[in-house]
Amino acid sequence: MRERSIIHINVADFAVAVERLVDSRLRGRPVIIAPGGAARAAVYDMSEESYQSGVRKGMTLGRALGRCRDAVVLPPRPARYERAMTRLVKHALPFSPLIEMTDHNGHLFVDATRTGRLFGPPPDVAWRIRKAVRTDMGFDPIWSVAPNKLIAKVATRMVKPAGEYVIGAGEEQDFLKPLPVHLIPGIEAEDLKRFGEFNLTRAGHVAHLSMEQLNIMFGSRSDSLYHAVRGIDSSPVLPVGQKPPVVVADHEFANDTNQVAVVQGALYGLAERVGADLRKPRLTAGRIKVLLDYSDGRRITRQAVAHPATANDVRLFVLAKRALERAWTRRVGIRHLRLICDRLTYPPAQMALFAEDEKENKMSDTLIFALDTIRRRFGFNAIRVGRTL
Repeated sequence: MRERSIIHINVADFAVAVERLVDSRLRGRPVIIAPGGAARAAVYDMSEESYQSGVRKGMTLGRALGRCRDAVVLPPRPARYERAMTRLVKHALPFSPLIEMTDHNGHLFVDATRTGRLFGPPPDVAWRIRKAVRTDMGFDPIWSVAPNKLIAKVATRMVKPAGEYVIGAGEEQDFLKPLPVHLIPGIEAEDLKRFGEFNLTRAGHVAHLSMEQLNIMFGSRSDSLYHAVRGIDSSPVLPVGQKPPVVVADHEFANDTNQVAVVQGALYGLAERVGADLRKPRLTAGRIKVLLDYSDGRRITRQAVAHPATANDVRLFVLAKRALERAWTRRVGIRHLRLICDRLTYPPAQMALFAEDEKENKMSDTLIFALDTIRRRFGFNAIRVGRTL
């Protein structure tokens, strides 16, 4: 596999940085971006000054103001941030067509692999992008160069709020080894708690564990954790404007609810819908995400990895339920539920290891095939699973 050079451009505290361009009086002052009018509204972004006072993203506004009483509170303006991101991308476009945005939060990945004959070494390209952004927009972005996206993102986390970092090919594991595990992208709060039970605080500690040992501790998540702590990431930088293919289904509750049966019933219905959408082009999903919107505006997303990838409603629901349990940690009512399937691929050729698993999978697949046949002829709602009623 050829060596890659991935640049990560990161404008720290992007929403605050944009607001400060609009109103220079905000510079040097603690700023919190959050929906107004509700103490339980979630913090969308905050300035470095507010961060140093203990404010964190996702924290309730009331709690944030308790930690930083003199903060200026501004409402989120997504359209303004989207325009700023479009302008930011334009400064990277002359150097590569492979530029990937991660939402509209000031992060860009730029694939500078084999562009040296045109533009010079990748660190020079990163420096030129930073200079152009600083001159035109007034931002001073952090940048890093690394062999893949995961390492590049960790590197910019190491130098926040300002700085630069270059990681060469082959240096990934040595770079990650001494770092706290919470700095590794994809490691969730539940994972950190589990690591803590075994006193595994550094990426190097976890990297000493075999796949079999991780599987005992984390089950289906062991594969992604095994690769993450070793700095292994083959995901491509997508062409500018292109998003990874996903299958999505949403459910809006008529009344905010925290009843288990109601929420799980809605989730099964979503699993049926995404399963049907996956089976039409004969695709399977390798990862399932559940997004919850609480009634106070807080949003939480959690995921589960499928081994092997699947498009079976029952197996999708089992994975979605696992992700739901990780996301549903509050007693506040749920307003909106979303199921997202990504890492789409053609069905794997892997057979079940045990005869009983193969028999169970065959029975389940036969049932789903029968349901699809009935629904194609009489409509999707012609036959329903009891828990969705």
